[in-house]
Amino acid sequence: MDTANRPARELHTAALLAIGSELTTGETRDTNSNELARSLAEAGVDVAWISALPDRLATVTAALSGALAAADVVITTGGLGPTPDDLTREAIAAVCGEEPTVDPKLADWLRHLFERRGISFPETNLKQAWLIASSTAIPNDNGTAPGWWVDRPDGRLIVALPGPPSEMRPMWQAWVLPRLRERGLGRERVTRTYRLTGIGESAVAAQLGEALLRAQNPIVATYARSDAVDIRVSAIADSGRSATAIVDEAEAAVLAVVGGYVWGHNDDTWPAVIGREMAARGWNAALVEVGTGGSAAALLGGASWLKGTRAIASGDAAARLPLAGLAREAGKSAGAWIGLAVRAVEVGDDTSVEVAAVGPWGVSESRLTAFLGGNEGRRRAGIAAVAFLHGLLRTGNGAQAPNAPAATGGQ
Repeated sequence: MDTANRPARELHTAALLAIGSELTTGETRDTNSNELARSLAEAGVDVAWISALPDRLATVTAALSGALAAADVVITTGGLGPTPDDLTREAIAAVCGEEPTVDPKLADWLRHLFERRGISFPETNLKQAWLIASSTAIPNDNGTAPGWWVDRPDGRLIVALPGPPSEMRPMWQAWVLPRLRERGLGRERVTRTYRLTGIGESAVAAQLGEALLRAQNPIVATYARSDAVDIRVSAIADSGRSATAIVDEAEAAVLAVVGGYVWGHNDDTWPAVIGREMAARGWNAALVEVGTGGSAAALLGGASWLKGTRAIASGDAAARLPLAGLAREAGKSAGAWIGLAVRAVEVGDDTSVEVAAVGPWGVSESRLTAFLGGNEGRRRAGIAAVAFLHGLLRTGNGAQAPNAPAATGGQ
């Protein structure tokens, strides 16, 4: 079609189709759609759905047709190889009602790729030189499968990318995304994430309330992570109000009910937030764990401010010593400002957790019950110890950390 006369269309919605029977049989994981969805969300695009499809022409064609009816831009990954079961081009051609033909320039490029490696060119690879009248080839510098950029008469777009991430990713970032932006990709969007501890996801949802969680703009969603419960607030500009103003209003509502549980924002991690507190004071810490399997040390991931770690088995004689004494000895041995100790003991179906910290303010201690036993209880005990330390640093005076019973991530 004459793209100069195509109708203007803002690209606010997208559908992602991952094509390949290896995805639907579980042989390969679809990481491409995750990356693309994140990139589109950051650009202010709503992803209507993500589908994994087998190598069946009728299935892929039907999915493409449905996606075009629902979204402004449809992005496919996979199915651009040279073999008979690579059917993405055929499906796009069928949906567009166009016949694919070999593009001479693409054919020459393909032949040269094989010639320079001293490999005879399989004529079956000419399939990768196909184009339809409404398509433009997307260069692929890392493989033999050019992508397709297809302009539809109503202003919608189809973007077909190869499946290997090493090919898909640079094509998306360097070629596709800039052109989508030129065409009017997305809307103003603001997103903020609040990281919580000391409360489970179900309790967070109950406190936020159904009205807030079911709102369409802003969107407020909760996620149980391994180290926290996250609340994600996202909004787009609407009815003359900026996305920032809408998120600000939602933020106030969220923090009014769960603000006391927030320990981080956006991509914060426990080592990072505690590290900032430590750096502000010029402090460091040492850690000793009893019966946790080293879960606190694993959570802190070799943080630079952590000067030493020690794990004591529950059956060891030292495991029965007063916890504050273990904390004091850990700090002294490592030459650290703070000694932190945690002890986990299974009690029935749950885990009893003790935490002690010795620092410039003196001694602080806490006891709590972590939900579940076994590995899950030990994991939550590690979170409790780290959250306790963070709370002490945040208060600035060594008082017991608010919401210290933090071993609730994932509830």
